[in-house]
Amino acid sequence: MNRILFSLIILSQFILYSCAQECKNDGLPLEAPRGYMNETFLKVAYALGFLDLVETKPTVPEDIEVFKDIVYKQVDSVSLKLDVYKLKNLKTTTPALIFIHGGGWSKGNKSDYLPYLIDYAKKGYVTVTVSYRLSKVAPFPAAVQDVKCAVQWIKTHAGEYMINPDKIAVIGGSAGGHLAMMLAYSDENEFTDECPDSISCKVQAVVNIYGPTDLTTEAARNRGECLQFLKKTYQEAPDLYRAASPRAYISANDPPTLIFHGTIDSLVPVSQSDSLHKWLDQAGVPNEYHKLKGWPHTMDLSKKVNDYCQYYMDAFFIKYL
Repeated sequence: MNRILFSLIILSQFILYSCAQECKNDGLPLEAPRGYMNETFLKVAYALGFLDLVETKPTVPEDIEVFKDIVYKQVDSVSLKLDVYKLKNLKTTTPALIFIHGGGWSKGNKSDYLPYLIDYAKKGYVTVTVSYRLSKVAPFPAAVQDVKCAVQWIKTHAGEYMINPDKIAVIGGSAGGHLAMMLAYSDENEFTDECPDSISCKVQAVVNIYGPTDLTTEAARNRGECLQFLKKTYQEAPDLYRAASPRAYISANDPPTLIFHGTIDSLVPVSQSDSLHKWLDQAGVPNEYHKLKGWPHTMDLSKKVNDYCQYYMDAFFIKYL
């Protein structure tokens, strides 16, 4: 009987939460979709079919032109590639959005952000997604060096893809958010020794979606992903953990930053983005922080959260690109 009663309580609380999610807000600004008390409630929502997820492998529309697997960098036997998406009928140059996939620096694929790539190509941007050396191939700073070389390649070949090289934003989630910030905040000539060009890696905007900012925190340095990424423990090389942290490079010259993070993220604590917001404010860097109550890591797989993120990304890109 106690088990039945407990199940009824869980179900009733879930129904209240799911009903709250359906409440509409016709005013501005757009309110964040109501989240969940914890990940258990979210899993129940998914199991019962109440959690609408984005299509992770959407069909590319006929009016979108795709250039796949372009090699932008060769490191020994490793070929690093990128994909470009754009409207076929683009008449003038347009800003580029560079997406950097996550996966704890150890896994993931450049196709992981296909929904964003297609959506923003349809909106008139040129979208690019890049691969980089994973931690099992090469430790830090290899991945940072790679994404910086990718920006240089994109700027060098901007004319071929109708890209305005002076209007570029980098977007990443989780480890991809970390790499986006490292790219955007570090000096434009730092981590570029492997790049063949001398073009500036400077970008005009960065979007960080639940990416880690400070790898020196106890929660970060004790994770296996960080150890695999850096190949040394914090006790062995504390300076290395600082050098791999975006917070170490924050300055007044950094590009405007848009931040999204969920409060029940069990992989990258929301305190990482709380601190990032504070540090950017202290440095005088324009930034906007969206702290979504009751949402976990990879929250933008939810259709409602994805719509919310794109709503504010749209406004952010219009303002800064």
